[in-house]
Amino acid sequence: MVLARRLRVRSLAVVVGALVAATALGASPAFAEEPAFLPWSTLLPSFTSGYEPSSANDCKAGKIQCVDAVIREMTKRFDPLAAACDHNSMFALTYLRTTEEYRRSATAEGFFTDPAFINHQDALFARYYFDAWDDYRAGDLAATSKSWQLAFGAADGKKISGLGNLLLGMSAHVNRDLPMVLAEIGLVKPDGTSRKPDHDKVNQFLNLVMEPLIDEAAARFDPTVDDGQIDGTTMDETGMLQLLVGWREQAWRNAEALVNAPTTAARAMVQAEIERVASIEANLIIVATSYSAVNVQAALTQLSTLGAAPADVLQAQLDRTVNQLHGLLGSLFVSGKTTRDNYCASHG
Repeated sequence: MVLARRLRVRSLAVVVGALVAATALGASPAFAEEPAFLPWSTLLPSFTSGYEPSSANDCKAGKIQCVDAVIREMTKRFDPLAAACDHNSMFALTYLRTTEEYRRSATAEGFFTDPAFINHQDALFARYYFDAWDDYRAGDLAATSKSWQLAFGAADGKKISGLGNLLLGMSAHVNRDLPMVLAEIGLVKPDGTSRKPDHDKVNQFLNLVMEPLIDEAAARFDPTVDDGQIDGTTMDETGMLQLLVGWREQAWRNAEALVNAPTTAARAMVQAEIERVASIEANLIIVATSYSAVNVQAALTQLSTLGAAPADVLQAQLDRTVNQLHGLLGSLFVSGKTTRDNYCASHG
């Protein structure tokens, strides 16, 4: 079951997050500037062994100029969102800064074992986001996954905090899109070795970008972005990184399930479960970060329909209570979205 795997990965990420924090406390001053990182996902092997040539054509040659083109397209889309203080700018900034950091890593000799192929993956992965955005804006909901509909709809309606916008975009792209991308391009090299080491290597540069990204998002768009609680954990750079690493490990396992499905019908069942779990993750985030109780109730209704685990739903409600008590979702007199918009207007 995809959901059972999700719970195990999340629990492991929490444990490792505590280890990372302990490691950081014991680090010597000479290494204080580089964020502590424990690559726990590298300890989990791949279980796919068959090589299948990629059917995806985006930047198949894998030249670095293709990554440059992706960054230009992201910048073109982000700039007007930022200028308008559009709540979609939170994830757009996240993806842009992450891709810029990816480019630096991709050109570092020896960082990836197959940088050209990872450049190809970067382009295809970005296309999933661009297509979701364009389809949603065109009103083509049939072509837009439910998790992306929730992410874009929450941002358009100014329903959730900046942290919620950031995590909804990350969740849709990683929990829903990434397994599809990985399965499409292939999990195994032509020599029969796994591509998982390069997949796990991404976590290393994500560790570098997380703190400056959150600092920028807080300075420009929403100062509460690094204060909120999700899944019982404060979403500072350490908590957010471990959540993301857990999601990425889950995405690899779901890609394996897609590739290893014995029939078309079996693959469709795996894909449907990926969609369901991505929608559950999205609604849990909405519950924890919504400005309005009305939006919380709508998300709770969807969670019930989706068969979400009661413990997860309860935790999301507890997270929302904590976020409210900390004043992150507004007050009786001023709505959270108004405070956020006013802040962005003067700082963005």
